[in-house]
Amino acid sequence: MKVAVLGGGVVGVTSAWYLGKAGHEVSLFDREKGPALETSFANAGQVSFGYSSPWAAPGIPVKAMKWLMMEHAPLILRPKPDAAMLGWMAQMLSNCTAAAYARNKGRMLRVADYSRECLTALRAETGIAYDARQRGTLQLFRTQMQVDASAKDVKALAADGIPYEVLDADGCVAAEPALARVRGKIAGGLRTPQDETGDCFKFTNALATMAEAAGISFRFGCTVERIVEQGGRATGVVVDGQTEAFDAVVVALGSFSPFMVRPLGIRIPVYPVKGYSLTIPIRDAALAPESTVMDETYKIALTRLGDRIRVGGMAEISGYNNALPQARRRTLEHSVSDLFPGGDLSAASFWSGLRPMTPDGTPIIGKTAVGNLFLNTGHGTLGWTMSCGSARLLADIVSGRSTDIRSDDLSTDRYGRT
Repeated sequence: MKVAVLGGGVVGVTSAWYLGKAGHEVSLFDREKGPALETSFANAGQVSFGYSSPWAAPGIPVKAMKWLMMEHAPLILRPKPDAAMLGWMAQMLSNCTAAAYARNKGRMLRVADYSRECLTALRAETGIAYDARQRGTLQLFRTQMQVDASAKDVKALAADGIPYEVLDADGCVAAEPALARVRGKIAGGLRTPQDETGDCFKFTNALATMAEAAGISFRFGCTVERIVEQGGRATGVVVDGQTEAFDAVVVALGSFSPFMVRPLGIRIPVYPVKGYSLTIPIRDAALAPESTVMDETYKIALTRLGDRIRVGGMAEISGYNNALPQARRRTLEHSVSDLFPGGDLSAASFWSGLRPMTPDGTPIIGKTAVGNLFLNTGHGTLGWTMSCGSARLLADIVSGRSTDIRSDDLSTDRYGRT
């Protein structure tokens, strides 16, 4: 089939790759001048198969009220008269129950673990280089309350057969030696040893180069105006005023996916949750992380990417904007300086990106009510983590093949027909 992929971030490019591997004639379209120049550009760098958890969880509404009062808050809320924002927030709150959390985390872990297998196979097949390390993720707890609250995550990991290690302060230091200087601030940790790190921008560009060499077409710097529908089926796209025919269309536009499918009568609860990052040159490797450390107090990831530290995190609900407030930079600087002062903050680059979040945390992968129109979006903070697995699933669904893992609960059907 001739397949159009809309979106040139890591999810779009991996979708194009696996569709090409499945034998389809693939064309990818993106408004930017190259791959991974928006949300995939400078994300936290963690590939967190075992740390995949929904933001919607029991106790989050109460925590959110406290976070809003913190100087270095992990959550920033800028409410506005926006029906999409308010509807998304209401759905997220409805998922803050124990039952919903267990269901959603199970889905996310299923996709993430499958993505681990797919990324491992892709790396072995292609030798792709992207500052990768396979040294696990350490979720760092500063309080006993955080240690106790991690029990629900341990239960979910155990239920899905995901390897994990519950660590005391000494165990955290053994995993990340640079934490020795702040041992007194550590109450414990949860380590997922199969997690990885890597530069998403480098990965996406390297994969795009290989995909293009394999015959996949990339059209950057163009405007996809709309999807053409005839007889209840997607039959093409209008690009820069010209209609181009396709047998299938895949929408992988991140936070902008809802705008592309809404004219077709499809409403999906994907909304941007803004994140920030600093990329810091390492000046003292002995005071830098070996892999990824998740600072649970501030919900910030500190990741080793070659000779750099990537500090990423926070969740700002403020609509579609990429402003860079200095208060957000100070929060990132506070976390990294407190734990890993081995970077040169004066040379750091500051960035923000719009994560496409669903209210239940699970991505939307699969068919829609419009024939031959497919979605691969809504990965939130885990687009890099879930990219290969989501793309492989998507390619099998488009091809009409049975999938390696359950996928029926990943489509828009879980939100009801709209």
